[in-house]
Amino acid sequence: MGMRVNLLAANTHKVGQNMTGSGIYAPHSPKTYHYDMKTDSGRILISEVDSHPRKSPNYPAAVNWNAYANTIKPFPVQKKTFGGNVSRDQFNFTELFENSGNLTVCQKELCCHLSYKMLEKKENEAYVLGAFTGLHGRRQREYWQVCTMLKCKTADLKTCGQPAETASTRFEMFSLSGTFGTEYVFPEVLLSEIHLAPGKFEVLKDGRLINKGGSSEPILTTSLFGRWYMKDAIYNSCPPNNSAITYLLTSILLIIYKIL
Repeated sequence: MGMRVNLLAANTHKVGQNMTGSGIYAPHSPKTYHYDMKTDSGRILISEVDSHPRKSPNYPAAVNWNAYANTIKPFPVQKKTFGGNVSRDQFNFTELFENSGNLTVCQKELCCHLSYKMLEKKENEAYVLGAFTGLHGRRQREYWQVCTMLKCKTADLKTCGQPAETASTRFEMFSLSGTFGTEYVFPEVLLSEIHLAPGKFEVLKDGRLINKGGSSEPILTTSLFGRWYMKDAIYNSCPPNNSAITYLLTSILLIIYKIL
């Protein structure tokens, strides 16, 4: 206390419950992270982070997350969409069945757009573009909006959404965007064997997540995770009202008056 030091620690490692790692992240890149699916050994992660990252010259520029996605027409549907579960969330999927193309998949108010070009499509691998918007997971409390391009566990589309750890397909380019209703959107690119890809992709000011520097390493997922806090079940079940706020402020003032 009082030493201008903030300690941030995170580690719940339980492989049997798919708790396989944790990390410390800054606005422009991950500082450190650990992933281990093979053992039950944990690891403490320590990193120095900026106390005022917005003042840093490296702080990312402001992003309008739906600027690009709202200005284009949805790409023509080339194949029927189908459903699949990711972490207990019901996604709408459409397959990347060609080496390159432009795809759109929607769910409710969210439409996800993908432009891509593979270096070579492996016959034993399948990729899909997915969209999800709604209350997340078993607890159904947090409202998520997600656009994701992911590798299915096998070439069978019924396995799309099941955990996959390795990939062989490389992408010469990709551009992922969505009609998000929230400004709180978090990009993620996972490479084969669950490696992050700092410095190998970027987010443009109009909300597109794209690759940098030519062909990528084999990709497992490319995602944009949106958190729409105002639609959380907790917020909507207990919305603040003027009478409650007035009562609370009056009580606080009475307590202060008695103390004085």
